[in-house]
Order: sequence, then structure tokens, then C-alpha cells
Amino acid sequence: MKNFLKKLFNKQEVITTPLTITSSNGFHLRPIAKFVNEVKKYKASISLLANNKETSATQVPNILALSLEKEDTFVLKVQGEDAQKASEELTLFFKKLMQEDNEDNIKKQLEDEKEFYEAQAIKGSVISKGVAVAKTITYFKERIINNNAINLQEALSQTAKDLQKLYEAHKDKKEAEIFLAHQALLDSDVFQKEFHNIDQAIEELRGGRFESRMLDYQDLKKRIESHMGVETKFRLPDNQDYILLIGKEELLPSEVEALSKLSIKGVILSSGSTSSHVAILLRSFQIPSIIANKTINITNQNTLSLLDASSAQFIASPTPHDLEKAYAKIEKLKTEQNQAYEKRFEKLMTKENKAIKILANITNPTTAKEAQEQGADGIGLFRTEFLFTEKKPSIEEQTQAYEEVFELFDEVTIRTLDIGGDKSLPYIKMTKEDNPFLGIRGIRFSLQELNLFKEQLLAIFQAVKNSHTNNKTIKIMFPMVSTTQEFSQAKNIAQAVAKEHNLDISNIQFGIMLEVPSVIFALKEFNNLVDFYSIGSNDLTQYLFAIERTHPTLSVDLSSPILMETLKYIKANTDKPISICGELAGLEKISSELINIGYLNLSISPKIIPSLKNNINIKLHG
Repeated sequence: MKNFLKKLFNKQEVITTPLTITSSNGFHLRPIAKFVNEVKKYKASISLLANNKETSATQVPNILALSLEKEDTFVLKVQGEDAQKASEELTLFFKKLMQEDNEDNIKKQLEDEKEFYEAQAIKGSVISKGVAVAKTITYFKERIINNNAINLQEALSQTAKDLQKLYEAHKDKKEAEIFLAHQALLDSDVFQKEFHNIDQAIEELRGGRFESRMLDYQDLKKRIESHMGVETKFRLPDNQDYILLIGKEELLPSEVEALSKLSIKGVILSSGSTSSHVAILLRSFQIPSIIANKTINITNQNTLSLLDASSAQFIASPTPHDLEKAYAKIEKLKTEQNQAYEKRFEKLMTKENKAIKILANITNPTTAKEAQEQGADGIGLFRTEFLFTEKKPSIEEQTQAYEEVFELFDEVTIRTLDIGGDKSLPYIKMTKEDNPFLGIRGIRFSLQELNLFKEQLLAIFQAVKNSHTNNKTIKIMFPMVSTTQEFSQAKNIAQAVAKEHNLDISNIQFGIMLEVPSVIFALKEFNNLVDFYSIGSNDLTQYLFAIERTHPTLSVDLSSPILMETLKYIKANTDKPISICGELAGLEKISSELINIGYLNLSISPKIIPSLKNNINIKLHG
């Protein structure tokens, strides 16, 4: 009876804690999504009280509707079995969220430059710096109804898959947080249970601090409706440079990437926020953009306009002198970019005359060609799982893809399938795991799916034979290896496949992706087995700090002294060739430190190769 009463009392215990918004950005979508994700971990009824309203702490839209700004206070109300623990931990978590909300840094970066033009200018706020001269046209859309419709539940499911693919494509970048936030929003009741009232939910945000978040709702609505047979498309001129004026037809996050592929020179938003998801994506695609903070009407769309996003000015009718000044600024920027691009094939050397290789991370032959054009010294990571994403490729299809890459470079490191964790295959049934990042992943998956593993190895070996790679360095890398036994077993399988098909693999090197901490403590044993190492910095960091790298709320400082000391220890305890791939290798400040430690092979995204090479060269030699 005593225990029963104690349990009953604990369930009824209510703890209230006042919390204050300290971020100048307020309590906006991304930190809300992170907070909601954390709330769901506790066995308790948790709500927020603010503005005479009480709302569930698991519903992103309801919290957004509170429009909590800096200095506003809400009450965290917790009731239930985990009340005390939940209250204490969520309080600390919220305070950490406020401290880490670093969009103020973005605002400092976007302080406008001083520039004077003769003609009358509209002064706005900087989103993405740059200068553009072109005709200005007004953005408009049209709705198209088609018959390729599916029902709401299927549309919700497909939208979730779309967002996951977008996250996968951008997960090494800051904008990946946008798609995690949209996933949290999609998972809320307003979309899952009350989609018929979505327009009302959108309207409730109007006039509040987070009115710009209406676009996130509208974007998700558009994604869902597109699968239900209703598409909203924008119409823009082909083969013409232009500055795009966004008036009544608001620009959605999902539309920015499509615009980046057109002849667009700049964007002017009539309203919005520099911290909105649209703004983040415009910066990501380096499209000169401003917020005008007013409605602009263009009377003549056939004359040249001037957008100086660096000084946050738009001039509808610039003078000849204004245009001259703008063209000079454009040329200066192009010169700086071209200098880096022109030097992209130059070899990098340390002051001690040791070669530095900037390699590329690729997913298929198309990205390999991009890497070649950007000046990659080789392929440091061929993520082969992307060849398997939609359907199972035949041995012949795989062989052709590998051959195309081998023909382009003299050095290629090809990683065997890295499935598991946040990656799956639609045609392979995998048992659901509570902790997939600690389960059947990488080499564990391949050793379990032996037919798939053997087919991939055979395709690689055949591509090596067909490509005449005797004078090239071809490396096969096994992912997520945690013990010497796993490596030996995988290599033995590879040798057996080669023997069965009478293929010579004597010129192929075998190594591992060093990303599991257990390997660090067995380097002496691994040194006797492997031909090379490649440090997967994303996963090594994840397992080193026990923080899932796709977690929407937790992250690791990549310049952490703990991580740097770990990398120093690894380098000091092996004399085998070693490289680093992942986000770490592409960060300018950290790449210099990695080179100083002795990591002279860095594998990064192809797009940033020219700028990273140029910056490293400047820092090394002035």
C-alpha cells in the first residue's frame, strides 16, 4: 500500500519552472524542434504556459504560435513519473539551447557595407552578400491539377521520405537543420491529424514574431499536396539574367534550390527575416539577396536594375556612374574567385616540401567528374551506397560505374557499402533496432548480407581489371570496423572472390575507415594488417562523444581539444598512409591544424576544393 501511494503521489506531482528567452532570435523553429525532441524522452505530461495559454510541449506548431520573443518568460509545467528529473534536465537543456543559438553571429557577418550610389536606393537588410546588375522581374506561381494523386497518409509518408533524402544530401552543411526541423513539424498533430485545418494553423502565425515561419508550414503543405495531385509551379523566363522580386507570391524553402539552377542573379524579398530558412538557403547557394522591408513595384521590367546586397541596397533606375561602380565590384569578386579556381590544379607543398593532397568525397561518376573539374588530387572517399539507394544494381552496372571513376583519377579509395544507422536499402529487410548507430552497420551489414558484399567486391575487381590500373593506386576500404577479426574476415572474403573468378588483386590495397574508438586502442595490431587508414571524422566524433551525428539537438565542437588530441595520438601511433574525410577536413581553420599535426591527405566536398587549396597555400606560404 505504501509503495502504491508513493507511486500515485509521484504521478500527481506537478513541478513548474519559469524560463526566460535569452536569444535575440526568440524561441524559433529550430530550437523548438530540438526542445520537443528532448521532451519526448520523458515519461511525464509536459506543457508550456505563456500568454494565458497552455500548450503541449510535444507540439511544434502550438509552441510556435506562442510567438515567444527575447525577454519573454514561459512556465515549464511537468507532471508524472519523471517529473523531477524531466524538469531539471529540460531546464538545463533549454538554457543550453539559448546559449548555442548562434544566429547573432550570422547577423554580425551580415552587417552591410557602406556604399554610396547617385540614384535613389531602397535600403534593406542583407541576406547574402554580392552584387548584381540585370532586369528585375516579379515572381509568380500557378497551381496545376493532375491525376497522379495518392491519399493523405501516403502523401505524408512520401513527404517524410523526401525530407530524409534532403537531409542526407545536405547533412554535412548547416542547412541540414532545416530539414530536421521540417521533419519535426511534419510529425506534429497539425499535419498528422489536422491537415484539413492547416490553413488556419498558418494564419495563426500571421502578425506574430515568427510570421516568417508561415513559409515552413506552406512549404510542407506544398510538398504534401504535390503528392496528392496539386502542384504549385513558378514560371520564369529562360536564358535571361534577372533579379527576382518576391512580392505577394512568397518564396518557399523548397523553391530556392530550383531557382539556384536558373539564370538568377539576385533576390529581393519584400519581407521576412535574415534567420528564416529561405534566407539560410539563399546564403547556402550564394545568391545575392536582401530583405527590402517594403513592397516594391517595378514599372519597367525592360531596364537594368542594380542590387548591391553587400550594402543592402536596391536601385531600380541606376545612373551610368552607379552601373560602372557595380560592374567594378562584380569584377573584383570574380577575380578573387577566379584566382582560386585557376590555381585549383596546382600541387600543394608544406614548408618542408612534403606533398599535400586535397582529395574528393564522391557518390557516383557524375560527382567524380565534378571533382576532376574542381582540381581534386584523387578520390579519398567513394560512397558506393548511393549506387544502391533506389534499386539493387547489377554487377555489370556497378562495374561500369567503378570503371568510369577509375579512368578519371590515379588514386581512388572506394568504400564498400556503409548501410545501417541513418541509411537503409528498400529491398533489404532490416530488423528495427533501438540504437541503429550501434547495431548492424557498415562491415557488420556486409558480413551479414554476404551475397551483396561479394557482388560488390567482384564488380570492383572486374573494374580494376578492365581499367588497366597497374600504375594507379586503388584502395578498398571497409567501414565501421571495430576489431581486427572483422577486417581479416572481410579481406579473406575479398581474396576468396578474386580466387574464384581468377582475378589478380595484387595491386589493390585494403584498409579501414577509422571511425570506431576501439581501433585507436588496437592500432599496434591493426598496423600489422591494414595497408592504410582513412579517418571518418563525422562518425569518430559521434562515437567519441556518444552524440548521434544526426541528433537534432546535440552537437560537438569540431575544434574540441579532445578531438584534436585523439587525432594527434592516432597519427603518432601509425606509420601507415592515413587521410581524413568528413566535415572536419573541409573547415579552413581546422584543416591548417590537421596539416600541422601531419595529416597531409584531406578528402572534402568537390565544390570547396579550389577555395580550400587557395587558403591553405596562403597560410603556408603567404
